[in-house]
Amino acid sequence: MFCVMDKERCGCLMCKRFLINQSPVILLIFILLGINSCHILNGKESSGEPVHINRFDKDLFQWIESDTPELLKKVVSDYPGMLRYTGLSIFGMNDTSHTVFFDRIINYYSEPTLNKLYRDALKVYDQIETVEVSLGSGLHFLKTCFPSMQIPAVYMHVSGLQNNTLVADGLLSISIDKYLGVDYPLYRDHFPEYRRRKMTPENMVPDYLKAWLISEYPFKGNVRVLLDRMIYEGKIKYIIHNALPQVLPEVLLGFTSGEYQWCKRYEKMIWNAIIERKQLFEPDAATTERYFAERPSDFLSDDAPGDLGSWVGLQIVTKYMERTKESIETLMMNNDYQEILSKSRYKP
Repeated sequence: MFCVMDKERCGCLMCKRFLINQSPVILLIFILLGINSCHILNGKESSGEPVHINRFDKDLFQWIESDTPELLKKVVSDYPGMLRYTGLSIFGMNDTSHTVFFDRIINYYSEPTLNKLYRDALKVYDQIETVEVSLGSGLHFLKTCFPSMQIPAVYMHVSGLQNNTLVADGLLSISIDKYLGVDYPLYRDHFPEYRRRKMTPENMVPDYLKAWLISEYPFKGNVRVLLDRMIYEGKIKYIIHNALPQVLPEVLLGFTSGEYQWCKRYEKMIWNAIIERKQLFEPDAATTERYFAERPSDFLSDDAPGDLGSWVGLQIVTKYMERTKESIETLMMNNDYQEILSKSRYKP
């Protein structure tokens, strides 16, 4: 399986998030307490060896800059999967044996704005020991919770602010040019502040884990139903928060601390609005999507942040796990979203 999560462009480089199927083989996926098989971490990272991250990004750029047959041969030999999936996600082609493929790569990454973005990304992520330690800890947690889960080979790439995460059979890669900091000049030119919050180094490891977790446990439910989406997104956030307890929940949600406190203060108002408008069970795609959009939820309140659906889902799942004491693996296997809501006794 192959997925691209959170693909964004603006002008020639970025646009809105989207999900499409490119072929029967290639699938592009939508992108507190650990009980029984996992441990409650109480704000500490779980144990586990640092994961080795393969630097496809560095080696590809070295070849692009030199354009020598020797370095091309090395890239082709060392990264056949990454070349194929990068070609598919950016150019829609996977024939890495043709010279046209490599000509397109050089032309694409030689564009001045993208070339500078690539160079800046490599400078920021020249040394990645802290990323490898944190990711190793998070993957170890997932492996503890899901013993049968395969731990992927991990890579870094540069997409030109296109595909954020590549997931294929046994392969997981993240686009490092999406994590250069909220004040990176190119981001300021193309992204609103509420989106730039998620484009920081501290969001990289959570996004790695989210991509792999979603690929292993894809959404099963009615995508048009608010409750189904809420619970699923809540599960993902709940597990990542346990895997990386050092990452603040507001960071995982893309909130400021003030927005997070606003949600806690007006939790009852948010829930009552959903119930009174009869939106929880109604299969209405447009209404449901508004609760997961990144832009502020001004349809509810001028002060409400975006992605309120994920926030409410996290509260429900947290209550459910506190009451049932189930394992995280059992939680992910349960796709009866109404049962989870009922057993959570969620009523702020």
